[in-house]
Formats: sequence, structure tokens, C-alpha cells
Amino acid sequence: MSFSVVVGAGGTGRAVARQLAEAGEQVRLVSRRGTASGHPGVEVVAADANDADRLTELTAGATTLFNCAMPQYDRWPTDWPPLAAALLTTAERTGAGYVVLSNTYPYGPVAGPMTESLPMAPTTVKGRVRAQMWTDVLEAHQAGRVRGTEVRASDFLGVDTLSVFNLVVLPGLLTGQRAAYPGNLDVAHSWTYVEDAARTLVAASRYDGVWGQVWHAPSTSTLPVRDLTSRLAEIAGAPEPQLVAMSAEELSKLAETDSIMAELIEMQYLDQEPHVLDSTHTERVLGVSATPLDEVLTETAKALAS
Repeated sequence: MSFSVVVGAGGTGRAVARQLAEAGEQVRLVSRRGTASGHPGVEVVAADANDADRLTELTAGATTLFNCAMPQYDRWPTDWPPLAAALLTTAERTGAGYVVLSNTYPYGPVAGPMTESLPMAPTTVKGRVRAQMWTDVLEAHQAGRVRGTEVRASDFLGVDTLSVFNLVVLPGLLTGQRAAYPGNLDVAHSWTYVEDAARTLVAASRYDGVWGQVWHAPSTSTLPVRDLTSRLAEIAGAPEPQLVAMSAEELSKLAETDSIMAELIEMQYLDQEPHVLDSTHTERVLGVSATPLDEVLTETAKALAS
């Protein structure tokens, strides 16, 4: 029986742990609070992943180490470097394959669909943090110190995940309350179902070809925010959404008292122009595919109604 360690008990980390357990594998889910996965076959451990010695103990004998951790969004420049270093050190010490969950930030603004072969060209603080993380893994991989790979996803959909869409749109959807979204409501945008991101991470961990490459989680939809919200309301039997675009001035005002909203300012390029993730290569090589959008939205609607 293979043994995997998943660090980070957010929506994707828990989904990875559940999927591995459902496949009959031994799984240890590590998080600061010891958050449960929702599956009885997952061992849960409360530990600080910044402690490379402790994490090495927990990962000894593991086939794969999954990095699904997520520091607080407004603390990435200070919290990610030591955490990423501890995880990479652990992978090097134990020989576990190292699979990292990431996003599209390292690419920076891109005109047209983003493919796995694109060079990194970050223009933001958070983009540079993510790009450096992958550079460190890739250098360690090329030096033969670790077998590493990275899966990049776009904005998440799904009941059990944190995203701007879930934070802004979902709370008042069933009652038709007005919601202001910080972005252009009518441009194509890739949406990643959290379970599909997890499936891609698991598939990448089982890949028997050359590691040291980037994979793209398949998108369940590229609908603009307005159309996505309308479709969710239709499935939920809710009133027509009262969705408006948040102005730059409104976002700046919110940023004065909300440190998380303040972090969205530098990332506005993601939501003001088309943002489409091409996963053709990943789907063909790893054999993963996206869950149909209506399935994802039906699950979301049921959760909202419960």
C-alpha cells in the first residue's frame, strides 16, 4: 500500500486526502489545526509544517508529499518562503515525490489561453512569490535532489473551498441580494472545480514519465462571472442575480479596512481581462478531465439550500 502525506487541510488538500483514501491508499493529512478530512481512512495530524524536522518525521516512508498549504492571503511574502522551504527540505530528506498545488500567478498577464509551456513572467508580489517557489523546486529537481512537479489551477468553484466567487456571490444568491464583484462581469474566465484540481494532483503524483514539469488542472467552465452566476441562480431556483461590477474606487475603499480585499488590487488583471487556462496537454497525458459545470453548480445549490 502506498503512503502519501498531504500538507494543508483546505478544500483541495482535503479532497486529495479523500481521493487517495478512497483508492485504498494510506494517507496522512497534516495541518496546523488538525482539520478532519471527512473520510475515516485519513489519518489527521496537527503539526506546524514550518518545522522541517517534525514534517520529516511525519513524511518518512511516504511515496508522495503533496503541498496543498495556503498561508493567509495577505501574508504570502512573509509566510510562504519559510513554509515552502520546509516542505522542499522534507521532500529532499525523505525522497518522497513532491507535488505542489499552485495557480496562474507566475504567468503574469497573458493575452490568449495559458498553456503549460508559457514562461513565468509575474508582475505582482504574489506572482513573484509563487514563481520563486516553483523555481526552487525545479532547481532541486534538476540537481537530482528531489522529484518535483506542480499543478496550476484557476479560481476555484465548489462547496468546500475559498474563492472570491464564493465569498462575494454565494451569501446572498438565494435571496437575490445585490453583490458587487471585483472584476469585469463579461469576460471569459476559467473556473476550476476543487475536486478536479485534486484529481490532477493525484494523477500527477502517479505519472511515470519525466517529472519537473507543470500541469494545468482542467477547467469546468470559462463562463464570465455574470453568466456563471445566472446559471447557478437558475439551478438553485433563485431570483435573477443582482450582480454589479465593483469599481476601482469601491475596491480601494474596502481595502482600507480589509487586508484581504487589499490584496486583490494588484491581482485585478486576472478579473478585468479574459483569463483562460488551457489544459489540453494535461488532459491528454494525465487522462484527467473536468467535471461538467451543471454538476458542480447543482452541488453548490444543494449546499446553499441546506
